[in-house]
Amino acid sequence: MASAITTLAADAPTLSAANTGFMLICSALVMLMTPGLAFFYGGMVRVKSSLNMLMMSFISLGIVTILWVLYGFSLAFGTDSGSLIGWNSDYVGLSGIGITELWDGYTIPVYVFAVFQLMFAVITPALISGALADRVKFSAWALFTALWVTVVYFPVAHWVWGAGGWLFELGVIDFAGGTAVHINAGAAALGVILVIGKRVGFKKDPMRPHSLPLVMLGAGLLWFGWFGFNAGSWLGNDDGVGAVMFVNTQVATAAAMLAWLAYEKLRHGSFTTLGAASGAVAGLVAITPAGGAVSPLGAIAVGAIAGLLCAMAVGLKYKFGFDDSLDVVGVHLVGGIAGSLLVGFFATGGVQSDVAGLFYGGGLEQLGKQAIGVFAVLAYSLVASALLAFLLDKTMGMRVTEDDEVSGIDQVEHAETAYDFSGAGGGSSSRSTAVPVPAAAASKKVDA
Repeated sequence: MASAITTLAADAPTLSAANTGFMLICSALVMLMTPGLAFFYGGMVRVKSSLNMLMMSFISLGIVTILWVLYGFSLAFGTDSGSLIGWNSDYVGLSGIGITELWDGYTIPVYVFAVFQLMFAVITPALISGALADRVKFSAWALFTALWVTVVYFPVAHWVWGAGGWLFELGVIDFAGGTAVHINAGAAALGVILVIGKRVGFKKDPMRPHSLPLVMLGAGLLWFGWFGFNAGSWLGNDDGVGAVMFVNTQVATAAAMLAWLAYEKLRHGSFTTLGAASGAVAGLVAITPAGGAVSPLGAIAVGAIAGLLCAMAVGLKYKFGFDDSLDVVGVHLVGGIAGSLLVGFFATGGVQSDVAGLFYGGGLEQLGKQAIGVFAVLAYSLVASALLAFLLDKTMGMRVTEDDEVSGIDQVEHAETAYDFSGAGGGSSSRSTAVPVPAAAASKKVDA
């Protein structure tokens, strides 16, 4: 992702209506990804947990938005302090920013950059929620979200994208969030589930998706929104880099989906809709850090490798006994690691920068930098997230009771159910004008 740079006064850019409009559209696309993620996750859980899964994503739009305005933008993109965190009092409450004030070195207003980055901050904790399905108190999740973005996301975003951030200064390439978003969320998910434990019935009861059409809808919305997520991260549309990223996003996603399905057919004998959706998301994750550095052929390789690795990785939870409900670790952590490290092999040196990977004569230097970025973010997020979950679990409790989990978290936490199977609709029974149904037919209808 492009970051703030210093320019000479004579070369100072002026506000571009075209780039500003483009970035506002990209921001809206990234916002749509969070409801898309809610549908993707909501369809993957059992029916008794689907509303809770939707809400765990949706609440991030409320909590993170307010915190971002109050202090998050300042911490992530304010003036650097010790290469670890930023701060700028003008960014607190977004109150000291002129409406036409430009983000340093670019042709878009600071407000536009801030709202674009806000959408990244919103979706990152929502990604974590998929690992915790069926068993977490909604109040505890909401507080965890607020603490996590403050302690983990805002600092890591500064490390990776903020001017002066230590990974940014090291030269780690992360075009749109392989480390700051996906490794960050995947490692956090692993840290939390190691603290809160497994669902009741894990590896014993069937826990199949209740609505694969919702999963496919969610995956489609994610794919659509990801063009804004990736192409918009160049913060403009003047030099063609964003266009390359757009193409690479489509190419890598297609390759990953095909690779996942091929693995699934060979391993399990079927091409599944869940596999197609998961493979597409794996490709989107992997190309996010790499797409501005590789060619379309390189994007095919990145997508195919990530699709295969993620398809293999989702089964590790059964081997090692950690209950990653919706494969956040297998897809986002593994996919983010793959995409970030593959930059060190497939970077051409002819797109976003002149840095070349191993296969293009660049040696191992960039691969080493990528590895430092990967494992620094992984380790920090894993440990910090586990500690936050531990503290919340020991104070307010993270999990619902076993009885509540078995009966259904939707009814317990939200006093609602996703589907009305009674046939009564929203009206009262006293006003019903329905024709009586014979007993045998009614029995069949209820059984269905």
